[in-house]
Amino acid sequence: MSSAGRALPDVGLVVAARQGDQRALDDVVAASLPLVYNIVGRALRGHADVDDVVQETLVRVIRYLPALNDPTAYRSWLVAIAIRQVRDWEQRRRVALNRDAGLDAIHNVPDPASDFAGMTILRLGLTDQRREVAEATRWLDPDDQELLSLWWLEETGEIARNEVADALGLSPGHVAVRIHRMKEQIQSARGVVRALRARPGCPDLQAVAAGWDGTPSPLWRKRLARHIRDCAVCGQLGSTLLPIDRLLAGLPMLPLPAGLSAHLPGTAAPTAAAQVVGPPSSAVAPGTGPTPSADPGGGPSVADLALHRPHGLVPSLAAGVAAAVLAITTAVVILPDDPSAPSWAAPPSAAPTPVAPPSVAPSPSARPTSKAPVAPAVSSARKGVGVWNFAGASQALAASKAGWYYTWSTHHQGISTPRGVTFVPMIRSAENVTAPELARAKAAGPDLLTFNEPDMAEQANMTVEQALDLWPQLMATGSRLGSPAVAVGASDPQGWLDRFMTGAQARGHRVDFITLHWFGGDFATPAAVDQLRQYLQAVYQRYRKPIWLTEFALIRFDGGGARFPAPEQQAAFLTAATAMLGQLSYVQRYAWFGLPATDKDRSGLFSSGSQATAVGRAFQAAR
Repeated sequence: MSSAGRALPDVGLVVAARQGDQRALDDVVAASLPLVYNIVGRALRGHADVDDVVQETLVRVIRYLPALNDPTAYRSWLVAIAIRQVRDWEQRRRVALNRDAGLDAIHNVPDPASDFAGMTILRLGLTDQRREVAEATRWLDPDDQELLSLWWLEETGEIARNEVADALGLSPGHVAVRIHRMKEQIQSARGVVRALRARPGCPDLQAVAAGWDGTPSPLWRKRLARHIRDCAVCGQLGSTLLPIDRLLAGLPMLPLPAGLSAHLPGTAAPTAAAQVVGPPSSAVAPGTGPTPSADPGGGPSVADLALHRPHGLVPSLAAGVAAAVLAITTAVVILPDDPSAPSWAAPPSAAPTPVAPPSVAPSPSARPTSKAPVAPAVSSARKGVGVWNFAGASQALAASKAGWYYTWSTHHQGISTPRGVTFVPMIRSAENVTAPELARAKAAGPDLLTFNEPDMAEQANMTVEQALDLWPQLMATGSRLGSPAVAVGASDPQGWLDRFMTGAQARGHRVDFITLHWFGGDFATPAAVDQLRQYLQAVYQRYRKPIWLTEFALIRFDGGGARFPAPEQQAAFLTAATAMLGQLSYVQRYAWFGLPATDKDRSGLFSSGSQATAVGRAFQAAR
């Protein structure tokens, strides 16, 4: 599978950008360029306005990213915005053509230098039948060019069918029917391409094509294909055509133009203050500025965002948009009259309330309200929390929408279990391995957590041999047993957990799942999420068992105390981390540390029974 589309920003980066991290926003935009460029380029058939539409798409991504409710849906959301901009362009073009009827209209003339079929053949070095497929796409109906831009990326592994359906606003079944029809058109066009290139050519075909001007079009595809179907000579040429799907499988996306890729992050670029993005087709004299123009999409065009600079404007997206990412993002973020989020971008907990779609210019009184809406709470059997008693604990637990909880004990004294929520008992240390505790654990449910941080003196403080000797008593409960939850180094060779698992295997002891704790000291969301993911993957690769992550948060332990990030940082991490956990099939459950929020425990979810913290609101919306 091609890596280009999959190289889109991960969830952590999207969350950080959504929370206002300028560098993350720059990276999100730059990483999104290749997919947007391929979608728009194919949908517009290499028209000279491709750069304009790509640029407008990125501006909307920047402006409406804070209103993206689910960071894991970023790619689907990005594709939908790109298709929306393509459709807006098509509508404006039709209006312009009707207005200019009778004149020498050039709106529908593709740019020969940017024809996507030709560039695909040239840049990807396509040969034989793949070349014919690329050439055949020039003959499609206009309505199918948009579908082709998405289906091509689906076949090359860049996007999924559900993302195609979401972008087009159709059901997967309807998309399948349209794709089938489009593939038939491409197959017909392949026959035309092959017959026209055959040497010696068919005299009857040459007679049919006598009035053709050499420009591929749906009308001439139908005329020429009709002859090919009825001609024994031409029809035979298509007998060896391979299925289109096989030819496209594994094909990479078209690389960005050199002028654009040269300015991607990591290369030298002019400073943000010197960069302005103007219409790609404009040529502005040095020292002059752009003329602001109304944007039919509802928000200001890139020209509206452009500023004056001494040496004129960057003439095109390919020459400047990536180098000017910082300028674009800054201009969009600080623009005082920023329109509200579109109706198709669901608001997150920290986003302005959407007032009008981008096609409607908001009135001065329709500005986003200062009160941020709260994201809807989501119940999930995977989502858990560590709970210790405090005033209102039972009310807070119910409001958290956790699907399970534990108390580092075999009981939950003083805490009522909400309906639909599961209590999971724990045998915390060696002193808890007693008949009454084991009986309570067995009665509490099918799962049992075991020795809490045995590698820490202030916690269970157990040797590996001691834990192994007591393990048969835990197995006798019949419960599904989680491994001892070490504080650190679960993936380390010869670490505490590694030695325990090796000893358990040697003694024939049963361990049903691995229990982990993780506290990240890096308060940057993308880095923290990536570190957590790497840790989980390393543990799974070592033991090949399901994982329960029973304590995790951002807490830095240094200088003899615990340091916490700002609540907004903690909330951003929780949102991104839980989304990432949902992508790891071997992570069966997770539990945040923890439910109460006090001056000491500032990663908590609730400061009282009814008052959720910023982290608590993020937890309520997590799955």
